[in-house]
Amino acid sequence: MDAIQSNVDISYSDEPPVVIAATSVAAMSRAVSTVHASGFRVAAEVPLGEARSRIERQATARAVWLELDADCGGAMDELLQRISRDVNDGRYAAVVSTTAALIDPVMASLPDSRVEIVIDGSDSDRVAALALAAARAGIPARLSDVASDQSAARLRQLSDEVSRIAATLARLSAGPAAAPQTSEPSARGDAPVVAQETVRSIIRARRLRARYFSEELFADPAWDMLLDLLQAEIAQLRVPVSSLCIAAAVPATTALRWLKTMVDHDLFVRRADPHDGRRVFVELAPEASHALRRYFAEIGPVPVI
Repeated sequence: MDAIQSNVDISYSDEPPVVIAATSVAAMSRAVSTVHASGFRVAAEVPLGEARSRIERQATARAVWLELDADCGGAMDELLQRISRDVNDGRYAAVVSTTAALIDPVMASLPDSRVEIVIDGSDSDRVAALALAAARAGIPARLSDVASDQSAARLRQLSDEVSRIAATLARLSAGPAAAPQTSEPSARGDAPVVAQETVRSIIRARRLRARYFSEELFADPAWDMLLDLLQAEIAQLRVPVSSLCIAAAVPATTALRWLKTMVDHDLFVRRADPHDGRRVFVELAPEASHALRRYFAEIGPVPVI
């Protein structure tokens, strides 16, 4: 991990300050650029190891930006857990920007969290994530002229995306609830048996479309994740968060947003890996599994992609 010199920007502006912690000099530089482009002032720039104490001293801080481009082990996990608690308690907003390689340890430390997560995000994705986190915490978003047009467009896209997630999940959660309930709504109860090859063939057909058309035309992460988890359930396999993000066939940041909402709507269940505290598995909730199996039984041999 590169050495980072602590830097405190003393300012008497009324703008809400942001504390930045990063794992390298390059990561810090990118985080600072993002915060400035978002129109917020930087309260402090500190290396990861000093972040916790700096946040505790920064009583007026309303946002924290954590830039992770390397795995720092337990120190990173503890900081993420602390930030998650603070955000859920309403102390400040927070964004964690990281890489696809760190999805599993990061998500293991952010259970049921309102922290915004950006995975390998573009500049506009990053600015939009901070504006969204700030808005949820009641902090007005102030985009600088340099990034305003691009980021405003991305914010509109994010708003549309969140609205679509909410609408889709409302329909999905209503489906399983309407299905007849049993004491064990799973393959061990009265749910129909679904062949693994049936689900696998549908997943394969969905992926083949990308050879002929843009994947964006068919983006349906909720359905893709449901199919992947059903296939894993039938095969008795465990699915970590990182693998499920790949199965969603959308950018990882979007996949994580869908994953969180599916968990919130009781369609997915997170399970801690008993052998690795830095990994979380995802599985179908019993009611969701039951509904999927009844769906496949009803459509019969008709190919559905």
